[in-house]
Amino acid sequence: MRLLLGSELDDFLAALRLDRETSVRVNTKVEFELLSVLQDAGLEEVPWCMEGYYLRRRPQFTLDPLFHAGAYYVQEPSSMFLSEVVEQLLPQESVVLDLCAAPGGKTTLLSEYVGDKGLIVSNEVVRQRVFILSENVQKWGNGNVVVTHNQPRDFGDALENAFDCLLVDAPCSGEGMFRKDEGSIDEWSIRNVEMCAARQRDILRHAWPALKPGGLLIYSTCTYNRQENEDNAAFIRDELGADIVNIDYDSEWGIKETEAGLHFYPHLTRGEGFYICVLRKHDAPYTPFTAKQKKSSFKQTGNKEFIPLMRSWLQTPDKWHIRLNERFADAYPTKYQLFIDYLSQHFTCVSTGFGIGEVRGKFMAPQHSLSMLKDFRKEVFPCVPLTLEQAIDYLRSEALPLHNLPFGTLLLTYQDCPLGFAKNVGNHCNNLYPNEWRIRNK
Repeated sequence: MRLLLGSELDDFLAALRLDRETSVRVNTKVEFELLSVLQDAGLEEVPWCMEGYYLRRRPQFTLDPLFHAGAYYVQEPSSMFLSEVVEQLLPQESVVLDLCAAPGGKTTLLSEYVGDKGLIVSNEVVRQRVFILSENVQKWGNGNVVVTHNQPRDFGDALENAFDCLLVDAPCSGEGMFRKDEGSIDEWSIRNVEMCAARQRDILRHAWPALKPGGLLIYSTCTYNRQENEDNAAFIRDELGADIVNIDYDSEWGIKETEAGLHFYPHLTRGEGFYICVLRKHDAPYTPFTAKQKKSSFKQTGNKEFIPLMRSWLQTPDKWHIRLNERFADAYPTKYQLFIDYLSQHFTCVSTGFGIGEVRGKFMAPQHSLSMLKDFRKEVFPCVPLTLEQAIDYLRSEALPLHNLPFGTLLLTYQDCPLGFAKNVGNHCNNLYPNEWRIRNK
């Protein structure tokens, strides 16, 4: 670090002894004025992300129902700089592969940016982490994300020239997390840095064919050393074939620029350590990827009579293709139907778009992820506003002492934001909140 920072080293080391910043990125699914927990904590804008805010005090997020409803995401401020990068360089109508995506901060940011025009394929190699990723994606509620659980080489082998942008937030030695996670200090070693740098090059090499010629690679780490950062950027440029792209930024933000990329240091910027570099793959004639279907292409195997009902649950039903497979129904963007069907056949897809319905006997019940969707028609189901105490009980999957309500499926809300469904069966209400998502602490 002395070689990297010189006379700034003492300031850097002093910054590591300070409390880390708490920051959130706000979703558009709820009115900003309703985020009372955040307002009470004191807000300051993150300068490089329009939806990002520093909090002067860290609230107990677990006990805020709007946190569980996906109204905001707790995200490290330096990593929010991705917002500035894509706004400068990435067309919204892009298909993006977020290759190392868990827990989902960058995926949800990207899904918000591309909106109805683009598609995000969000991948995680570690099985335990991929379900956390899928949960956060569903809670954010855009419906334009496919979550996969595959190796980088799978994308390079089966999806050549498929993506306009490849984001590799690479697993690294974690030097930038020393203040946030003391365990990362114990795990650090020169050997681990070397192993991480080699693994990052393997990831990049295997996934590189999936990026279109002329496409963007966004490479980032939460570490400082040159081996994992500038040296790997040079590897991409010289061996894989790309040009480093300039990123504009305000000099007052405290970002430090090198010959290849930008560094965020805690003594200069309000955030943890972070490195980001953008490269553009050399342009060349190429054959665009086409989603050729096998003969065993997906077919509707359930009762098609349920599809009009499910379409009635959506504000803009034509935007979504509904696929019904026996018991469960998923919905995903019609614009990318063939591509998503191809992914479903060739990849391990944990979630495609969002779950919309589940067959229960002779009836079709809504899945929880429908309640999280921004395109959901809330007025379809009887709405039951909950108090804070009732909302916490619901999120703990506890019994619901609700009375004098309509029979059948009910939509439970907190401050007009959907939390999920319950079913009134007469003498009591069944709590339908996903058990694996429940609040476990008391």
